[in-house]
Amino acid sequence: MVDSVLAVVDTDDRPAPAAVSQQERESAPLRRRFPYLHSSLRTRILAYVVGLLALATVLFVGVTYTVLEIRLGNHIDAELDQEAAELRRLAGGRDPRTGRPFGLDVRRIFDVFLERNVPSRNEAFVTIVGGELYRRSRPVVPYRLHGDPELVARWAGLERTQRGNVDTPAGRVDYLAMPVTVGGRTQGVFVAAIFRDRLQADYNATVLAAGATGFGVLLIGSLLAWRLAGRVVDPVTRLTKAARSISETDLSRRIPVDGHDEVAQQAATFNEMLDRLERAFESQREFVNDAGHELRTPLTIVLGNLELLPEDPEERREAVALVTDELERMSRIVHDLLLLAKREQPDFLELATLEVGALTDELASKAAALAPRGWHVESRGQGVVVADRQRLTEAVLQLAENAVGHTRQDGSVWLGTSVSNGSARLWVRDDGAGIPLAEQAAIFERFRRGGVGTRAHGSGLGLAIVKAIAEAHGGRVELASEPGRGSTFTIVIPVDQPKEEGIE
Repeated sequence: MVDSVLAVVDTDDRPAPAAVSQQERESAPLRRRFPYLHSSLRTRILAYVVGLLALATVLFVGVTYTVLEIRLGNHIDAELDQEAAELRRLAGGRDPRTGRPFGLDVRRIFDVFLERNVPSRNEAFVTIVGGELYRRSRPVVPYRLHGDPELVARWAGLERTQRGNVDTPAGRVDYLAMPVTVGGRTQGVFVAAIFRDRLQADYNATVLAAGATGFGVLLIGSLLAWRLAGRVVDPVTRLTKAARSISETDLSRRIPVDGHDEVAQQAATFNEMLDRLERAFESQREFVNDAGHELRTPLTIVLGNLELLPEDPEERREAVALVTDELERMSRIVHDLLLLAKREQPDFLELATLEVGALTDELASKAAALAPRGWHVESRGQGVVVADRQRLTEAVLQLAENAVGHTRQDGSVWLGTSVSNGSARLWVRDDGAGIPLAEQAAIFERFRRGGVGTRAHGSGLGLAIVKAIAEAHGGRVELASEPGRGSTFTIVIPVDQPKEEGIE
């Protein structure tokens, strides 16, 4: 039994070093070549945001340029078509000077058109009659198209309307050249031209403005992303520092929880894990300390008696009986300590549906076999409860045994159960000496024995076990006692337990 205790105490639970994954080995050269890719979380967040904003800016400028280019083409087409349509309407109408149709006088048509229509900015009109330049609009454009003989000759020889463009020293020019037919013959050519590059300059200014706006958004967004990343990363950094400061010997520190976001939830979860670890380490320390303290005396007695084992048979039998009794006490101490150590484990309880009345009869029958006392059942509850039959039986019998130790042989012990308001109550009452109020809170601690009464034996773990079993059921232990008037220990547990796997 001593070996089993030492095995529990000395078990090495240190985890084995984690193996390096294949992915980590493959990414090592990449990290050495591009260390910024694996820098701080704040830098990576900023890099992602800046990259996203830069991509969005490029797309925004590109889409803006494409849309403006399409609109420019549509605008030029609309302007040229409008001028050609006005000339057609004029040629089919009447001369405002005579009030009669223009007839075959194409020059008069061109004169009236140029008088009535003033070209817009970056626009020019050219008229050709008899293969030669006739008239042109007022020169407000940077390049005189009528001064290019090859271009004029090309337009003069047209037989059908032509939509095209030409490169000039002033840039690209889009034009619409329309032959004017009078009396079934082509009498002249009307040309409406627009200097596209000059209009493009205005649109380019819009694109540059869009690019400047995108760059400003990129700059401001980067600054905001840096600050936002700092606010996101700072709690994680604090959590990491706090985690590093926590050691196996000091698990009392906790991470500050601010707000209700994901970082706060992570900190709360980390704190809950620390609570469980602290309870586990505390339970382990208590187990080791209690085992060492309580087993030292019986081990000393056993070793002393074995070393001085007498030769006389009668004395030898007495020594062996003493050693056996101490070994049995050691076994019970170890059993109780292991039971308390397992109270946090999920398999501590084996829950099932119990009928409280039948459980009461069973408890009364078992308790009556403990010692000759006046055993009474003062209440038999009706109903069902979800609980661990063996653990509840162990707890109630422990209370009954405790009552036996604190009552006279002619004393009485009462057992009772009840079910009401969603709770089940199981109690043991005796007519013993009672417990002073100052000692009532301490008797549930490990290895604490009451100072009043006739009981002088036991490990001091009984009431601690009762409390552990009640709390494992989600309940509690209540004590009502006055010196000279006996004690009543009541186990209170909820009727329904949280559903676990294995419950039927």
